[in-house]
Formats: sequence, structure tokens, C-alpha cells
Amino acid sequence: MQTFSKSFTQQEPLPEAAIEAAVAIMRSGRLHRYNLAEGERGEAALLEQEFADSLGVAYCLACASGGYAMQIALRASGLAPGDKVLCNAFTLSPVPGSIHGAGGVPVLVDIQDDTTVDLDDLRRAAEESGARFFLLSHMRGHIGDMEAIVELCDELGILLIEDCAHTMGATWRGRPSGSFGQVGCFSTQTYKHLNSGEGGLLTTDDPEVMRRAVILSGSYMLFDRHLAAPEAESFGDVRLQTPNCSGRMDNLRAAVLRPQLAQLDDRRERWNRLYRVLEEGLGRQAPVTLIPRPPEEGFVGSSIQFRLPGLSRERIAAFVAGCERRGIPLKWYGREEPEDYTSRYDSWRYLDGMRPVPNTEKVLATLCDLRIPLTFDAQDCAEIVQLVGEALQESE
Repeated sequence: MQTFSKSFTQQEPLPEAAIEAAVAIMRSGRLHRYNLAEGERGEAALLEQEFADSLGVAYCLACASGGYAMQIALRASGLAPGDKVLCNAFTLSPVPGSIHGAGGVPVLVDIQDDTTVDLDDLRRAAEESGARFFLLSHMRGHIGDMEAIVELCDELGILLIEDCAHTMGATWRGRPSGSFGQVGCFSTQTYKHLNSGEGGLLTTDDPEVMRRAVILSGSYMLFDRHLAAPEAESFGDVRLQTPNCSGRMDNLRAAVLRPQLAQLDDRRERWNRLYRVLEEGLGRQAPVTLIPRPPEEGFVGSSIQFRLPGLSRERIAAFVAGCERRGIPLKWYGREEPEDYTSRYDSWRYLDGMRPVPNTEKVLATLCDLRIPLTFDAQDCAEIVQLVGEALQESE
């Protein structure tokens, strides 16, 4: 049996410029973002400024993780203990985890067949729960109709926060993901579009939200050492009324991210070339239903998803096992127990009184997912298509 030999978890090496910047920080000993020499701006502050500029927003805060960015986004936006927060039923576990960690109560919203949020169910969930917040995940890089989502949130008086862990560098009608809601939250964990091991970025145009977020992140009253935040003089009583919940990014991680940010457009083009090879090849396989990519979406194809709606659970399980034997770690959201990042709503058993989300259940039962590392090339993707086809035939 032919097997695929490359690793689906092997990342590209960091750019030489990132390695040199990291070494310079280590030699200085000034890893803490606020430990700056006289006149020094600092890697974390420079990253914030550059990332805000790349999105066309006013403010950016570098955090310890994407999950932490979501927590302080909720708290800085006014979430009180016990407040209801709407979120996609199809998302990753750090999303309800961040809501829970911020003191909120997750309220699940059903999805459409294309895995994006169902606006009719969003309205129902909002009216049933009285929720004032919506933490929207662009799950696995798929962006819904953002104009319609924003319009509905405005109509219902819901504050929109975007989880852009899978859409850094993506757009909707040319507008960057993360710039539609009051707050955008991004991840720089190893398997995201920039790699610092762990890390997160919070963006907003709202000065009051940003002031609270800076204090929540752990500024120690050093908010004047930010380049993409409101003026230090404007912090006033906010600095005394907002708790310090330390979750800053350090200068070392920021140093390795800045050169990668400069390469993000090139990475998107490379990912999308690989994605198109897989999309074309998998689309020729009879049982496969691809997730559509609308023309309004400028996506980043760092992973690919497809459904097998005509196959039984037993055949899907046999197909996934056949892929694994061929060196292809295909993830299936229909497993009875969660595996890796396929954790799903019915395995978050700390949630009480979950709403029914029947279409999410139907979609996830046949949904498969595959990472696309930039260490692959077009020939690798063609080989993956061939091996996936063999595993489908074997499972008949």
C-alpha cells in the first residue's frame, strides 16, 4: 500500500529575520514587553502597531493566546457574570471556554450546510435568551455573509466580537476579517497563519474597550508604552476600576511574529494554490461534497473541509481509518468521542441547558477536515487526492 510520508504537523522554519530578532531580544534580556531601554519602543508595541495598520483599525493589543484575547474582549466590552453570549454551535472548545472563563453563559446557535452561522436561528437564539453579545467564529476559515450578520446584530442590539483564529489575512468583499465587529480576536498558535507557539491579538476601533483591555492584559499602569492604544492621559479612572488579569505577550514572541506578518500575503497565496489542487481533486470524488467558497470571500486555505452526506457512519469510519493507514490524518467531526481539534458542542458537558442545534448535528456527522501545511507542494496535494480516493474505494 502506498503511503504519504510527509508530516501534517510539521511547520515551516521561522524566517531568518525572525530568528535574528529573537536572538537579539534574548541577548538584551528584555523579554517583558514593558522592560524597555530609554527611547526603545519594543517588539510587542511595534507588532501591535503593524497589525492594526494591516487591518485598518485604530488599536491592537498583543496577548498570551487567542483564547485570552476573547476573554478580555468580552470583559472589556461590558460582559457581566451570568450574561448570555451567543456562539456558533460549530466552533473550537476555546470559544465556549473563553465565554465561561469571562463569567458568561454560552448560548449555541445552529449552522447552515456551508458551516457558517444560521441567521434565522441567530435571531431565535437572541430572542429566546436575551443575549447582548455574539462571539462569532469564522470556523475553519469559512466566513458567512458579514453584511447580513452585522445588520442583524445592529437590529437586535447585539455586540459582535469576531473570533478570527482561522481567518487572519482573509477578507469579505475586500474588507479584512476582524474589522466588522466591535472587537476582533486572532491567534498566533503554531497551527495558525502566524506562528509564535502561543499568542493572540485583539483589535478594535473603540477607545474605551481598548483602555479596559490594556489594563485587563496587565499593564501595571504602563499604558503609555503602547503604540496602538489611546493616549495615556485618557485612561483616567479606567486604570483604577479595571482588574489586572495578566495575559500579555512578551517581546520574544512579538519579535518572531513581525517578520511573519510581513509575509502574510505571500503565505495566503501559497496556501490557496495548495487548497485549489485539493479542492479540484477531491471534488471529482463521487461521495465528496465540498464546502462552497463564495466569490465575496477572500479566504486563506490553510485547511480544507468536505462532507460525505451519502455515506453511513460505518463507511465513513472505515474511510477515515483507510486514510490513516495511508499516512493521512483526516479528522472527522462525527466521531463518538472528540479527537484533537474535533471537540464539538455535545462534548462540552459543563454547558447547561443547551439549545437544540439539529443542522449542526447533521453537518458534523459527515464533516471531514484536513490541515494543509506550507511544507507541502502541489505534487504532495495531488498524491493526497489519489490516496484519499483509494481509501474511499476500499471503504465500499
